[in-house]
Amino acid sequence: MDFTKVVNKTVKEIKPSGIRKFFDLANQMEGVISLGVGEPDFATPWSIREAAMYSIEKGKTFYTANRGLLELREEICHYQKRRFNLDYKPEQCIVTVGGSEAIDLALRTLVEPGDEVILLQPSYVAYTPGVELAGGVVKNIILTEENEFKLTPELLEAAITDKTKAILLNYPSNPTGGFMTREDYAKIVPIIKEHEIMVITDEIYAELSYEHQFCSIAAFDEIKDQVILVSGFSKAYAMTGWRLGYVLGNEYIIKLMNKIHQYVIMCAPTAAQYGAIEAMRNCDHEIEKMRQAYLLRRNFLVKTFNEMGLKTFTPQGAFYVFPNITSTGLTSEQFCEELLKDQLVACVPGTAFGEAGEGFIRVSYAYSIEQLKEATKKIKIFVEKRTK
Repeated sequence: MDFTKVVNKTVKEIKPSGIRKFFDLANQMEGVISLGVGEPDFATPWSIREAAMYSIEKGKTFYTANRGLLELREEICHYQKRRFNLDYKPEQCIVTVGGSEAIDLALRTLVEPGDEVILLQPSYVAYTPGVELAGGVVKNIILTEENEFKLTPELLEAAITDKTKAILLNYPSNPTGGFMTREDYAKIVPIIKEHEIMVITDEIYAELSYEHQFCSIAAFDEIKDQVILVSGFSKAYAMTGWRLGYVLGNEYIIKLMNKIHQYVIMCAPTAAQYGAIEAMRNCDHEIEKMRQAYLLRRNFLVKTFNEMGLKTFTPQGAFYVFPNITSTGLTSEQFCEELLKDQLVACVPGTAFGEAGEGFIRVSYAYSIEQLKEATKKIKIFVEKRTK
């Protein structure tokens, strides 16, 4: 039987993740120092683990409401208010299986075949496939290092057509560490309001902001109902394996998103939800401790890469640097492949995040300073060989 004739054409044509594809190769080699995976190197704080274990011991192992535990949704709303001054009600929230499910729900709820969704390149690897799986058409805006990877009103206005349904934002950004301040958002909000386009804002790195206070685009009352806010627990609380996220938005939109969620997922894992309640109530100090560690690592990498001749923008959030490697004369993929073979250091080629990533590599600093020092020594040797 020819199975190529029975599978979905869109699924068949979607490209595999540029990150996973590359690290499959790295995993086959011994002694590799990996700087590629976007996962905190910290263990989940003990009190969160303890709360989840206690819920299991007490037999709280049944389904929750489709939207998640009311107690958790209330905590999410309290948290968003006290930390970011955003007003939401529990009815405007769904607890999801990671932020990834929340983005998928948003896209499938909004997009009809042929609708355009604006993405900012370089962008997280899952966004383009997510739009395509929902039947949408990707419209890319190319962001530049010179403009600190910010979205400008001119770029946004030029990208909007009569087919535009939504724009997907991700600040702080993976992979660039780009950041939008309140003043930056204020310049694009009138355009979003005028054209009545929806905004999906992926704020999974909101807590990991450095020089500037984080501001959500949902803070602008004039477009708040047009905003679907996605966040979660993976990055800020070092809970990647717990697979827990959430989405906030207009009550009507959330009600429709829950239709998909209830049939596909039923509910997010119960024990993880009890752990998340503890996280939101009592773990701000844990976030700050990790944020400070990331900040030290960021400063080390930016200084080190610039000193070795790889121009590196100072990221304002998340835990990635995005060095410019054009001085070596290599493409992004060539650089990463040769670095891996020559020095056993694994980074991610910028092209994994779209064509706009050519000339860059992504390096995660969710690793110990000792690992970063060892890896950058090897990268320096590699770069010096190619720039003499």
